[in-house]
Amino acid sequence: MANKIKADANVDLEDVTKLLAERLQEGGVDLADLLHAAEGLLGDKHKAKPKAPAKAAAKTKTAAKAKSTTYDHVPLDWNEVYYTNCPLISASNVDQELGWTKEEYKKIGVNYQFLRAREENNWYPHYIHNMDNLIRFGGLFPPVAVHADIRKTKLLGVTHAPREGGVMLVRARDDIYTMQELKGKKVGLSKSLNTIKNDWWRIQEHQGIELMLRLNGMTMDDVEIVEFPYPDDWYDKPEMMGPPMENPSELWLKRDHKHDLAFRPLETALGEGKVDAIYTQSKPLQQLSEATGNFKAIEDLSRHPDWTLQSANIPAAITCTAEMADKHPELVVTFMKGMIKVGRWANEHKHAAAAILDKQTFYLDVEHTYQGIKHMDMVPNLSKQNLASVAIGKDFMFKHDYIKNDFDVNEWAAPEFLEQAAQELINERWEMVTDAKMPTASTMRLG
Repeated sequence: MANKIKADANVDLEDVTKLLAERLQEGGVDLADLLHAAEGLLGDKHKAKPKAPAKAAAKTKTAAKAKSTTYDHVPLDWNEVYYTNCPLISASNVDQELGWTKEEYKKIGVNYQFLRAREENNWYPHYIHNMDNLIRFGGLFPPVAVHADIRKTKLLGVTHAPREGGVMLVRARDDIYTMQELKGKKVGLSKSLNTIKNDWWRIQEHQGIELMLRLNGMTMDDVEIVEFPYPDDWYDKPEMMGPPMENPSELWLKRDHKHDLAFRPLETALGEGKVDAIYTQSKPLQQLSEATGNFKAIEDLSRHPDWTLQSANIPAAITCTAEMADKHPELVVTFMKGMIKVGRWANEHKHAAAAILDKQTFYLDVEHTYQGIKHMDMVPNLSKQNLASVAIGKDFMFKHDYIKNDFDVNEWAAPEFLEQAAQELINERWEMVTDAKMPTASTMRLG
């Protein structure tokens, strides 16, 4: 609705506010978000002047800053590299405890730090990649949307979690045991009202529901899809910004993510009987939902032999901006060296890696995390099969208008950085081993 408001030099912001308030009463949309959008359309000269008591001035200033700095971040400095990651299985999330990538950057005199280590950076760069010197390691759908519709990036590597296609949950005591028994029943589908970032949660729900129905001889027309809009607006709120965070897992000190239903947005609706079934990502979130004793899965895409069904916002993708890749390829190579080293360590020490990953993933505990990663290759790659998986996700997004522009995944992929990183590690290891065995001049002197 807000995007339909036309900028007019004679329009006063107070009039717009009244209009938005009327729409708010009609549709239940967050007025603050719509007002922020309207301010952007009307221009700086029409922004509302805060009229707050002196005692509340500091609080008002903080809130105003949170709303006015959506696209702000620290000034670009190529002596700094920032990273951001999702709470999923990745070498980056293991490295938060090892710190090996930071060591690699120190060797070349570059400061490597978490996105939120600086208070000027909010959470939005994780989704819209508006920082040139940022590297992201996370779910697939946001970087696909960025490369398609926002800015050009490079796909540096991916990590694929095997058998994570998703499940269909129903209430545990309902007399429903098969997908066919969902005919005519209500299936939930979330809808983010945030227009700044892409709706990755809805995309994976939509994709999973469609696949499970098709596997059981059904289509979306055989069920009633019930949408559940939600604000999805925490990314620049003061309470979620807080003090700077040196480590990604510090976010989860603020939120008990394994029990925070914000990460399982449709579970409440299912429990209250507003819908009869919901999609959820298999294994991690399924285990948390079933542990309540209230829900059960009647379909699981991971039980099917077809690997092309396993694409619920995965493979996890590493991306950087085209600017970083073109102007400072050494920064990209350095990051990939860290990921290779940490990935190899994690492959060799899966239990130890699971203990680290449990801090920020959705598995029940360390043992469940280990069971989820024990067959997983933690070293990022750009294999043909993984690139095909990326294309499956991208094609679904384009087919269903989740992205406006199509692109070739093979052209997006930039394997040269991974290849150079691997070669440099081989060379460094060879020099270390051979130098240790070479005699010194003093030992070679003849008596």
